[in-house]
Parts: sequence; structure tokens; C-alpha cells
Amino acid sequence: MDTYKNVLLRGVGAGGVAGLLAGLVGLVVVEVPIRAALAVEEARAATEPVEPGGHDHGEMFGRGTQMLGGVLAAVIVGLAVGALFATAYAGSRRWFAGRPPFTRSVTLSAAVFGAAALLPAVKYPANPPAVGDPETVDYRTVLYLGVVAAGLLVVFGASFLASRLGHLSGPVRSTVVGVAVVVAVAVVLLVFPAPPDAVPADMPSDVLWEFRLASLAETATLWLGLGVVFGLLVDPAVRRGGRKARTAAVA
Repeated sequence: MDTYKNVLLRGVGAGGVAGLLAGLVGLVVVEVPIRAALAVEEARAATEPVEPGGHDHGEMFGRGTQMLGGVLAAVIVGLAVGALFATAYAGSRRWFAGRPPFTRSVTLSAAVFGAAALLPAVKYPANPPAVGDPETVDYRTVLYLGVVAAGLLVVFGASFLASRLGHLSGPVRSTVVGVAVVVAVAVVLLVFPAPPDAVPADMPSDVLWEFRLASLAETATLWLGLGVVFGLLVDPAVRRGGRKARTAAVA
């Protein structure tokens, strides 16, 4: 049985790997629609009148520096998320009794991705630069975090409900929990208000949706990558299989 310290260290390591992968996805995939959106923003700024006495100070850091900073930030976030994920994994073992560690890890990461990324993306999809009023940033942040909290509460409630229905057969238990999750998600989507900012008419729809899907892919890489890497690190069967393969190769 792994100690909590070992589980935590593996979570941090898996988070670092997943964060690096997510950062690379952001660098290669998300950067394309970001540059297209920045071009729209620059074209819009060129047509706006300059206020008397106004000055354009430009960006403090170039785009290349920002891109590298984004990868570094993704790794740092991955390390922190990995520690939290390892803690949640250690505390949720009783909810996944009878399942191998790798399956528990992937299932937990998929559930958290659905609650903390997919559900908010459905209600409040990510917007590229040139979309959104700066004055509504705080309000939009509160709404987004509210949906994330509600989604995590749904996951916790579903896990608790499944543990309480252990006397039922597997198919019946899965059906009841699935219906409860669908109802809870529908309530969350209906209760929270619509996004406060409309998309400007000059923002091409293909750029908008390419950015949204690419951002979701980056987040999916973080969470699902974390579940897979962490599962490989904590599953004794995987480690034994790796040792046997190395022994056979040497022999």
C-alpha cells in the first residue's frame, strides 16, 4: 500500500508531465487562433480614434516571451493540480472499491475534466482576444468559477450516491446515478445566467470556434494526461509488468 507521501509525489510528477503536454498543445494548437484574433483586435484598434493625449505603450513582453511563459505557467499549474488530484485520489478509494488503481485514476480525471472544464465550456465557452468587455472580467470570472464549483459538487454527489446504492446491481446503480447527473447538470446550465458579453460582429466565427475547441483540447490534455500518467505511476500491476518486460529483454 502506497503511503500518502508516495502518492503525493507521484501526483506532482504526473501533474508536471501533463502540464508540459498541455503547454505544448497551447503552443502549437491554441496559438494559431490566438494570432488570428490578435489580428482582428489590431485591425479594430487601427480604425478607432485616438483620444487626445493618449499614448500607445505597446506590450511589455513580446509574443514569443508570452508563449514560453504560457508553457511554464501550464507546468506550474500542472504541478499544483497534480498535488490536489493525488489528494482527491487518496480520499476517494472507497468510492472505487474493486477497481484497479489505473482505472480509478483515469475515471477520476475524466470526472473532474467533465466538471471543471467541459461543463463550464458548455455554459461559458472560452473567448479569444478581442472578445469581452474588460469591465466584466470580474463578473465573468465569478460565473465561471461558480459553474466549476457546481460541477465538482455534482461529481461528489454522484460518487456519494453510488456508494449509498451499493446494494443495487451494477446496471441499476449506473442508471440511477446517470439520471441524477443529467438532471443536476441540466439544473446548473439553466440556473446560471447567460454570458454577459456578446461576440463582436468583426470576429470570424471560424476563429472563435477554433479557439474554443483548441482551448478545450489543451484542458483535456492536462486532466486526461494527468489521469493516465498518474495511473501508470500508482498501479502496481503496471510497474510489475514493466519490470518483467525489462527482465525478459535483458535475458
